[in-house]
Amino acid sequence: MKSPLKKYRYLFAAPALIFFVCLAYSYYVEPHRLVVNAVDLKVKHLDPAFGGMKLVMISDIHGGSNAVDDAMIRRVVDLANEQNADLIVLLGDYVSETNHAIPPNLKMPMAQVADDLAGLKAKYGVLGVIGNHDGWYCDQCVRKELTRVGYTVLENEVAEIERNGKKLRFLGLPDHMKIRDWTSFSNAAKSALAPTDGQGDVIVLEHSPDVLPVITDKLLISKDLKLILAAHTHGGQGWLPILGTPIVPSSYGQKYSYGHIRENGVDMFVTTGVGTSILPFRFMMPPEIAVVTLRVEND
Repeated sequence: MKSPLKKYRYLFAAPALIFFVCLAYSYYVEPHRLVVNAVDLKVKHLDPAFGGMKLVMISDIHGGSNAVDDAMIRRVVDLANEQNADLIVLLGDYVSETNHAIPPNLKMPMAQVADDLAGLKAKYGVLGVIGNHDGWYCDQCVRKELTRVGYTVLENEVAEIERNGKKLRFLGLPDHMKIRDWTSFSNAAKSALAPTDGQGDVIVLEHSPDVLPVITDKLLISKDLKLILAAHTHGGQGWLPILGTPIVPSSYGQKYSYGHIRENGVDMFVTTGVGTSILPFRFMMPPEIAVVTLRVEND
Protein backbone atom coordinates (compact mmCIF):
# COMPACT_ATOMS: atom_id res chain seq x y z
CA MET A 1 0.00 0.00 0.00
CA LYS A 2 1.36 3.40 -0.99
CA SER A 3 1.95 5.97 1.70
CA PRO A 4 -0.71 8.71 1.56
CA LEU A 5 2.10 11.27 1.77
CA LYS A 6 3.54 10.23 -1.60
CA LYS A 7 0.70 11.68 -3.59
CA TYR A 8 1.40 15.05 -1.93
CA ARG A 9 5.12 15.00 -2.61
CA TYR A 10 4.79 17.38 -5.55
CA LEU A 11 2.73 19.71 -3.41
CA PHE A 12 5.57 19.86 -0.88
CA ALA A 13 8.28 20.04 -3.53
CA ALA A 14 6.76 22.98 -5.44
CA PRO A 15 7.31 25.65 -2.75
CA ALA A 16 10.88 24.46 -2.21
CA LEU A 17 11.57 24.63 -5.95
CA ILE A 18 10.08 28.13 -6.18
CA PHE A 19 12.18 29.25 -3.22
CA PHE A 20 15.45 28.02 -4.73
CA VAL A 21 14.63 29.49 -8.14
CA CYS A 22 13.95 32.87 -6.52
CA LEU A 23 17.13 32.57 -4.47
CA ALA A 24 19.18 31.83 -7.57
CA TYR A 25 17.56 34.74 -9.41
CA SER A 26 18.26 37.10 -6.51
CA TYR A 27 21.95 36.16 -6.50
CA TYR A 28 22.84 35.49 -10.15
CA VAL A 29 20.47 37.78 -12.05
CA GLU A 30 19.02 40.79 -10.28
CA PRO A 31 22.24 42.20 -8.77
CA HIS A 32 23.61 42.36 -12.33
CA ARG A 33 20.69 44.45 -13.57
CA LEU A 34 21.09 48.21 -13.60
CA VAL A 35 18.00 50.32 -14.18
CA VAL A 36 17.37 54.02 -14.60
CA ASN A 37 14.60 55.09 -12.25
CA ALA A 38 13.30 58.36 -13.72
CA VAL A 39 11.03 60.36 -11.42
CA ASP A 40 9.27 63.71 -11.61
CA LEU A 41 9.61 64.86 -8.01
CA LYS A 42 7.17 67.48 -6.74
CA VAL A 43 8.91 69.59 -4.11
CA LYS A 44 6.76 71.79 -1.91
CA HIS A 45 7.41 75.51 -2.38
CA LEU A 46 10.61 75.02 -4.37
CA ASP A 47 11.84 78.20 -6.04
CA PRO A 48 10.41 78.09 -9.61
CA ALA A 49 13.88 78.91 -10.95
CA PHE A 50 14.80 75.28 -10.25
CA GLY A 51 11.74 73.65 -11.71
CA GLY A 52 12.86 71.18 -14.36
CA MET A 53 16.34 70.78 -12.88
CA LYS A 54 17.59 67.21 -13.38
CA LEU A 55 19.58 65.46 -10.65
CA VAL A 56 21.20 62.04 -10.96
CA MET A 57 21.54 60.13 -7.68
CA ILE A 58 24.17 57.40 -7.35
CA SER A 59 24.74 55.58 -4.09
CA ASP A 60 25.82 52.44 -2.27
CA ILE A 61 28.30 51.34 -4.91
CA HIS A 62 29.88 48.89 -2.43
CA GLY A 63 32.74 48.12 -4.80
CA GLY A 64 33.50 44.41 -4.95
CA SER A 65 30.12 43.32 -3.61
CA ASN A 66 28.07 40.83 -5.62
CA ALA A 67 28.06 41.92 -9.31
CA VAL A 68 29.80 45.24 -8.61
CA ASP A 69 33.02 44.85 -10.56
CA ASP A 70 34.90 47.38 -12.67
CA ALA A 71 32.53 46.87 -15.59
CA MET A 72 29.42 47.49 -13.47
CA ILE A 73 30.78 50.74 -12.07
CA ARG A 74 31.72 51.91 -15.56
CA ARG A 75 28.15 51.10 -16.66
CA VAL A 76 26.95 53.35 -13.84
CA VAL A 77 29.12 56.18 -15.18
CA ASP A 78 28.00 55.66 -18.78
CA LEU A 79 24.29 55.51 -17.88
CA ALA A 80 24.58 58.56 -15.63
CA ASN A 81 26.26 60.57 -18.37
CA GLU A 82 23.53 59.62 -20.84
CA GLN A 83 21.00 61.49 -18.67
CA ASN A 84 22.51 64.92 -19.43
CA ALA A 85 22.01 65.91 -15.80
CA ASP A 86 22.33 69.35 -14.31
CA LEU A 87 23.98 67.82 -11.24
CA ILE A 88 25.16 64.37 -10.14
CA VAL A 89 25.16 63.51 -6.44
CA LEU A 90 27.05 60.62 -4.85
CA LEU A 91 25.44 59.57 -1.58
CA GLY A 92 28.00 57.37 0.14
CA ASP A 93 29.06 53.78 0.79
CA TYR A 94 31.58 53.40 -1.99
CA VAL A 95 33.40 50.52 -0.28
CA SER A 96 32.59 47.00 0.88
CA GLU A 97 34.46 45.11 3.60
CA THR A 98 35.74 41.54 3.66
CA ASN A 99 35.96 41.44 7.47
CA HIS A 100 35.23 43.43 10.61
CA ALA A 101 38.82 44.37 11.42
CA ILE A 102 39.65 47.99 12.22
CA PRO A 103 40.23 49.28 9.62
CA PRO A 104 38.59 46.53 7.54
CA ASN A 105 40.05 44.97 4.42
CA LEU A 106 38.17 45.95 1.29
CA LYS A 107 36.72 43.80 -1.49
CA MET A 108 37.83 46.51 -3.93
CA PRO A 109 40.41 49.21 -3.10
CA MET A 110 38.91 52.69 -2.83
CA ALA A 111 41.42 54.00 -5.37
CA GLN A 112 40.05 51.46 -7.86
CA VAL A 113 36.44 52.44 -7.08
CA ALA A 114 37.33 56.10 -7.63
CA ASP A 115 39.12 55.35 -10.91
CA ASP A 116 36.06 53.43 -12.14
CA LEU A 117 33.76 56.30 -11.07
CA ALA A 118 35.90 58.90 -12.83
CA GLY A 119 34.43 60.74 -15.79
CA LEU A 120 30.97 61.60 -14.47
CA LYS A 121 29.75 64.73 -16.26
CA ALA A 122 27.00 67.20 -15.38
CA LYS A 123 26.42 70.90 -15.98
CA TYR A 124 27.08 71.86 -12.35
CA GLY A 125 29.50 69.05 -11.57
CA VAL A 126 29.47 66.21 -9.03
CA LEU A 127 28.84 66.53 -5.28
CA GLY A 128 29.27 63.71 -2.78
CA VAL A 129 28.94 62.73 0.87
CA ILE A 130 30.35 59.93 3.00
CA GLY A 131 28.46 56.80 4.12
CA ASN A 132 28.70 54.59 7.19
CA HIS A 133 30.80 51.88 5.51
CA ASP A 134 33.18 54.58 4.31
CA GLY A 135 33.51 55.83 7.87
CA TRP A 136 34.18 52.34 9.22
CA TYR A 137 37.00 52.08 6.69
CA CYS A 138 38.51 55.59 6.52
CA ASP A 139 36.29 58.51 5.58
CA GLN A 140 39.26 60.78 4.87
CA CYS A 141 40.73 58.14 2.54
CA VAL A 142 37.44 57.96 0.66
CA ARG A 143 37.20 61.73 0.47
CA LYS A 144 40.78 61.99 -0.82
CA GLU A 145 40.16 59.50 -3.65
CA LEU A 146 36.91 61.12 -4.77
CA THR A 147 38.57 64.53 -4.71
CA ARG A 148 41.45 63.12 -6.75
CA VAL A 149 39.10 62.26 -9.62
CA GLY A 150 37.51 65.71 -9.55
CA TYR A 151 34.48 65.44 -7.29
CA THR A 152 33.52 67.68 -4.37
CA VAL A 153 32.82 65.92 -1.07
CA LEU A 154 30.80 67.86 1.51
CA GLU A 155 30.68 67.29 5.26
CA ASN A 156 28.86 70.09 7.08
CA GLU A 157 29.77 72.16 4.03
CA VAL A 158 27.70 74.06 1.48
CA ALA A 159 28.00 74.22 -2.29
CA GLU A 160 25.97 76.78 -4.21
CA ILE A 161 24.78 76.77 -7.79
CA GLU A 162 23.04 79.51 -9.72
CA ARG A 163 20.26 78.94 -12.20
CA ASN A 164 17.95 81.45 -13.87
CA GLY A 165 19.41 84.18 -11.68
CA LYS A 166 18.66 82.38 -8.39
CA LYS A 167 20.85 80.40 -5.98
CA LEU A 168 20.34 76.90 -4.66
CA ARG A 169 22.36 75.60 -1.70
CA PHE A 170 23.44 72.00 -1.29
CA LEU A 171 24.39 71.04 2.27
CA GLY A 172 26.31 67.81 2.68
CA LEU A 173 25.89 66.23 6.12
CA PRO A 174 27.99 63.63 7.96
CA ASP A 175 26.70 60.08 8.05
CA HIS A 176 23.97 59.35 10.61
CA MET A 177 26.29 56.99 12.50
CA LYS A 178 28.16 60.10 13.64
CA ILE A 179 25.14 61.50 15.46
CA ARG A 180 25.85 61.63 19.18
CA ASP A 181 22.81 63.71 20.01
CA TRP A 182 20.20 65.21 17.75
CA THR A 183 20.52 68.78 18.98
CA SER A 184 24.27 68.93 18.33
CA PHE A 185 23.84 67.41 14.86
CA SER A 186 21.14 69.98 14.02
CA ASN A 187 23.21 72.85 15.41
CA ALA A 188 26.24 71.81 13.33
CA ALA A 189 24.08 71.88 10.21
CA LYS A 190 22.76 75.33 11.14
CA SER A 191 26.31 76.59 11.62
CA ALA A 192 27.32 75.27 8.20
CA LEU A 193 24.42 77.13 6.59
CA ALA A 194 24.81 80.34 8.60
CA PRO A 195 27.29 82.10 6.23
CA THR A 196 24.80 81.66 3.36
CA ASP A 197 21.57 82.50 5.23
CA GLY A 198 18.89 83.85 2.94
CA GLN A 199 20.76 82.91 -0.22
CA GLY A 200 18.29 80.45 -1.70
CA ASP A 201 16.56 77.15 -1.04
CA VAL A 202 18.42 74.29 0.64
CA ILE A 203 18.78 70.68 -0.52
CA VAL A 204 20.46 68.32 1.93
CA LEU A 205 22.69 65.47 0.76
CA GLU A 206 22.93 62.74 3.39
CA HIS A 207 23.67 59.04 3.28
CA SER A 208 20.84 57.90 5.55
CA PRO A 209 17.18 58.97 5.46
CA ASP A 210 17.03 58.62 9.25
CA VAL A 211 18.25 62.21 9.60
CA LEU A 212 14.90 63.59 8.46
CA PRO A 213 13.45 63.90 11.99
CA VAL A 214 16.83 65.22 13.22
CA ILE A 215 16.87 68.25 10.92
CA THR A 216 13.17 69.06 10.58
CA ASP A 217 10.26 69.86 12.89
CA LYS A 218 11.50 71.28 16.24
CA LEU A 219 15.13 70.90 15.16
CA LEU A 220 14.61 72.44 11.71
CA ILE A 221 17.98 73.52 10.36
CA SER A 222 16.60 76.17 8.00
CA LYS A 223 13.27 77.56 6.89
CA ASP A 224 14.69 77.26 3.38
CA LEU A 225 15.10 73.46 3.61
CA LYS A 226 13.06 71.96 0.78
CA LEU A 227 14.49 68.53 -0.03
CA ILE A 228 16.65 65.73 1.36
CA LEU A 229 18.39 63.30 -0.99
CA ALA A 230 19.35 60.05 0.76
CA ALA A 231 20.22 56.38 0.28
CA HIS A 232 21.62 53.70 2.66
CA THR A 233 18.55 51.41 2.80
CA HIS A 234 19.13 49.62 -0.55
CA GLY A 235 15.32 49.49 -0.57
CA GLY A 236 15.76 46.58 1.82
CA GLN A 237 17.42 44.71 -1.11
CA GLY A 238 14.19 42.79 -1.46
CA TRP A 239 10.49 43.41 -1.98
CA LEU A 240 7.83 40.78 -1.27
CA PRO A 241 4.07 40.81 -1.90
CA ILE A 242 2.08 41.86 1.18
CA LEU A 243 5.24 42.13 3.31
CA GLY A 244 6.85 44.91 1.26
CA THR A 245 10.48 45.46 2.31
CA PRO A 246 10.66 43.58 5.62
CA ILE A 247 14.39 44.10 6.31
CA VAL A 248 15.44 47.74 6.16
CA PRO A 249 18.54 49.20 7.88
CA SER A 250 16.60 52.07 9.38
CA SER A 251 15.36 52.89 12.86
CA TYR A 252 12.00 53.64 11.26
CA GLY A 253 11.38 50.30 9.53
CA GLN A 254 9.85 50.58 6.07
CA LYS A 255 8.87 54.23 6.52
CA TYR A 256 11.95 55.52 4.67
CA SER A 257 12.67 52.39 2.64
CA TYR A 258 12.77 54.00 -0.82
CA GLY A 259 11.23 56.62 -3.06
CA HIS A 260 9.45 59.89 -2.26
CA ILE A 261 8.56 60.72 1.33
CA ARG A 262 7.10 63.95 2.69
CA GLU A 263 7.27 64.63 6.41
CA ASN A 264 7.21 67.79 8.56
CA GLY A 265 6.68 69.81 5.38
CA VAL A 266 9.98 68.63 3.86
CA ASP A 267 10.34 66.32 0.85
CA MET A 268 12.82 63.46 0.70
CA PHE A 269 13.82 61.00 -2.01
CA VAL A 270 15.62 57.75 -1.14
CA THR A 271 17.47 55.83 -3.84
CA THR A 272 17.88 52.05 -3.57
CA GLY A 273 21.52 52.22 -4.72
CA VAL A 274 23.75 49.94 -6.76
CA GLY A 275 25.49 47.30 -4.65
CA THR A 276 24.66 44.91 -1.85
CA SER A 277 25.67 44.74 1.78
CA ILE A 278 25.68 41.89 4.35
CA LEU A 279 23.59 39.58 2.12
CA PRO A 280 24.59 39.36 -1.56
CA PHE A 281 21.00 39.26 -2.82
CA ARG A 282 18.50 41.57 -4.48
CA PHE A 283 14.91 40.57 -5.20
CA MET A 284 12.43 42.85 -6.96
CA MET A 285 14.70 45.73 -5.97
CA PRO A 286 17.26 46.03 -8.77
CA PRO A 287 20.34 48.25 -8.69
CA GLU A 288 19.37 51.72 -9.80
CA ILE A 289 20.49 55.12 -10.89
CA ALA A 290 17.79 57.55 -9.78
CA VAL A 291 17.13 60.42 -12.18
CA VAL A 292 15.08 63.03 -10.36
CA THR A 293 13.57 65.99 -12.21
CA LEU A 294 12.48 68.68 -9.77
CA ARG A 295 8.97 70.04 -10.10
CA VAL A 296 7.42 72.90 -8.13
CA GLU A 297 4.40 72.21 -5.94
CA ASN A 298 2.56 75.13 -4.41
CA ASP A 299 -0.40 75.04 -2.00
